[in-house]
Parts: sequence; C-alpha cells; structure tokens
Amino acid sequence: MRYFRTFRGQAFLASLLLLFIGMRMSAQLQGPMTIQATAMGTSTQLGKIYNVNIHIEGYSTDDDRQTLIQAFNKKGRDGLVDALYGMKPKGRVRFASGGVGNDVKYIFELPSKNGRMLRLVTDRWVSIGEHRNMTRSTDYAVGIIELHLTPDGKGTGTLLPACRITMNTKKKQLEVETYQNPWKLTHFIITKD
Repeated sequence: MRYFRTFRGQAFLASLLLLFIGMRMSAQLQGPMTIQATAMGTSTQLGKIYNVNIHIEGYSTDDDRQTLIQAFNKKGRDGLVDALYGMKPKGRVRFASGGVGNDVKYIFELPSKNGRMLRLVTDRWVSIGEHRNMTRSTDYAVGIIELHLTPDGKGTGTLLPACRITMNTKKKQLEVETYQNPWKLTHFIITKD
C-alpha cells in the first residue's frame, strides 16, 4: 500500500521533509498534556474502534533533529530507526485495548492557521513472531501520528501505526509507505497534567 501517493501521505511527506531540511522548532509545550481519542479504522480496518491515550511530556530539540538527520544520512532508514530507539522518550501512546504502548521519541509542532498541528514519531514495537518469521512487517518499524488541536480543546488526527521511510533518489525526497491503512483519530479529550 503506497499511502504516500494520497493527499494525506503528501502532508506526512512534507512534514518529514521539514524535519530533515532543518526546520527549527520555536513552539514550546505549555506543560505536559494527555489526549484521549477514538481511533477508527479505515478501508480494511473499517468498523474497528479503539480508545487511544497520547501523553506528551515535551517537544524534541534541535539536537534530536540533528541526530536523526545524521543517522539517516549514514545508514538510511535502519540508521533512523536505531537512532529513534536510542532517544529519550518525549511521550507515550497506548491503545486502551491492552499492552503498555509505545514511547513517542520525536515530537514537533508545525505552523497551523487554526490551533496547533503536532507530529509524533514512534519506534514501533515489533513482536517476536515477526522477527522469528522474518515477515515483511518488520521493515515497517516506525509509527507516525498527526494531531490537529483546536483552540476550543478539541481536535482530529491520523494514526499510521506501521510505516517505512525511504529515500526516492530520483526526486531526492523522503517517502512514507504504510503497512496498514491509516486510522482516523476523533473525539478528543485534552487535559493538562
């Protein structure tokens, strides 16, 4: 599934390009926050609904950004994933259906006309069965979340649970390919901790 060919995929692609070309993050988190949302499946996951909790402690620094750029330039996506694993968590995402969730390793805010737009990158937990069987899903070791938070305390978002970041050498652009269809995030409840 080449999700990056769609409009939303292009938005994620643009955000990742901004990450790697040196965008400075000027926004500051106004204290930790927790976002409770409903994740609704699309396409092949249509009809599936889960509650998700996203806890944000702080934003990533310019040093974090440089670390990811250098890792990607040296070893490609494997270097990027390794660098994400080594980073200190900036938050956590957890589905209420069970499990401990995943650390959010990279968080940045993009300019937005209405409210705030946050992008979160996680290193996806890969199961022992995936490793043992060497399934194709092991190549999709990154998760991406986009959040649009409005001033009235509501919001929407998109969750891409399993992604692979590659470099298109002809276009000299990063591309995001997903293993699953995106999940739509709705019904936000935002609380400041």
